[in-house]
Amino acid sequence: MKSADIESFFATLKAANPQPETELEYTSVFELLAAVLLSAQATDVGVNKATRRLFAVANTPAKVLALGPDGVTEYIRTIGLYRTKAKNLLATCRILIEQHGGRVPAQRAALEALPGVGRKTANVVLNVAFGEATMAVDTHIFRVANRTGLAPGRNPLEVELTLLQRVPQHYLVDAHHWLILHGRYVCQARRPLCEQCAVTRWCDAFPAIAQARAP
Repeated sequence: MKSADIESFFATLKAANPQPETELEYTSVFELLAAVLLSAQATDVGVNKATRRLFAVANTPAKVLALGPDGVTEYIRTIGLYRTKAKNLLATCRILIEQHGGRVPAQRAALEALPGVGRKTANVVLNVAFGEATMAVDTHIFRVANRTGLAPGRNPLEVELTLLQRVPQHYLVDAHHWLILHGRYVCQARRPLCEQCAVTRWCDAFPAIAQARAP
């Protein structure tokens, strides 16, 4: 994707969805952190089904700790890797209470020091909860960035750093939402829905895809 086309690319995505939001359900910064922690290798829909039940009874670090391993596991067992995630969530809650007064820190280093919280999770919390211009590169963003030519990279960190350089500053806070949603519903992995895509004119892969599909 040419640098001159990036403004139009994001202007089009913004026009279709002026105020994009995460599809994870939450009502506090702690709920957001917990939901993102649980979302690794799981769908937002699946996580939301579990957290609706969990947060109804335990929506603070202290309340989650009070449930204990068996209690937490009962609420999240429908989510992949639930045993490991329960362990990490409980350990994170303990650290939040012991080191942060029960509050979610707004610093990257402190977030990444929490069990089960990697760079992607930290980026989501920093962006969604604290309004920082970060880029949480999941499989959808990685695919869209490489397929369109917006930010080619061999790994998520390369893509993240390239996106931070190429995305215009006035789109950066919302950019990861637009890219995730575009990858989830339009630029899908197995068969991108180019016929429904509003940004094909700037996509590097579209000419080859269109030619391959031509009768």
